Amino acid sequence: MRDTRESRLLLVLLIAVAFALITVDIRGGEDSPVDGARQGAAALFGPIENGVSSAVDPVGNAVSAIRDSGERHDRLAELEKENAALKARLGSDDRNSSRLKQLDKMLKIAGEGQYGIKGAQVIAIGAAQGFSWTITVDVGANDGIRRDMTVLNGDGLVGRVTTVGPNTATVLLANDPDFTVGTRMEAGDELGFASGQGDRPLRVELLNGKAEVKKGDRLVTFGSQADKPFVPGVPVGVVSRVDPSSGDLTRTLYVTPYVSYSKLDIVGIVVQVPKKDPRDTVLPAKPKPTPTPTVTVTVTPSANAPVGGQIQQEQ
Repeated sequence: MRDTRESRLLLVLLIAVAFALITVDIRGGEDSPVDGARQGAAALFGPIENGVSSAVDPVGNAVSAIRDSGERHDRLAELEKENAALKARLGSDDRNSSRLKQLDKMLKIAGEGQYGIKGAQVIAIGAAQGFSWTITVDVGANDGIRRDMTVLNGDGLVGRVTTVGPNTATVLLANDPDFTVGTRMEAGDELGFASGQGDRPLRVELLNGKAEVKKGDRLVTFGSQADKPFVPGVPVGVVSRVDPSSGDLTRTLYVTPYVSYSKLDIVGIVVQVPKKDPRDTVLPAKPKPTPTPTVTVTVTPSANAPVGGQIQQEQ
């Protein structure tokens, strides 16, 4: 539109009308005569305004998105935390159940052998004071633990106490190369000495080179003088291999120990020795052999079966 006198006059008139409408709207309040027109304009231009606002206000949108995302993240983190707590509780229950089983087995051995024991938990493993196969337990001198006490668990011989602190003790495991214990064969008097070989079976030297030994025979501790460091009757292991007799003064056996030295948790330290040697009473019950099924076949000879090397012909 060109800037003419008429156009300027029209602009002034429109401005005057606009001010008049604003004045009427303000004074009319909720009963304003232009309220219907305003609502119609809002209905018409509202969606367009929201779209334009979203398009021209990316920062506001980003802040809103971050806020909503934060709320979702917080809820997700809360759910993950609850899930982790549930798993930890289930894991703890499983572990406690396993410990109860270990404790029950250990108390059974202690009862059968009449050993007075002090229960302990393994809190560390590894090389300690020059030993290569050791564990640290959470009891010590304040609990009545002394050096050269026998250590066992629900399966059998674990080792012996070597170092004692106020509240902890170090145990040399029976599979350590520096470990030696006197042994006795089950149901007999064949004596020997078992030595550790790390993760390999124990090596046992029987004092009788002509002793009759076979795979599957079992051994227990013979016991030491004054029952230190070893009390008698603690299960040691099962013979897995016997070297052929060569006429030597001793005979070599290899014994698979009852105890898994890499899976130790609950152990017992013998603080009171039995009044008498339990002999073989602490050994676990032998597994019953599985019967081999047999099949009986009955054969009925036919009429043409050979008799005396000849075949009979039917007449």
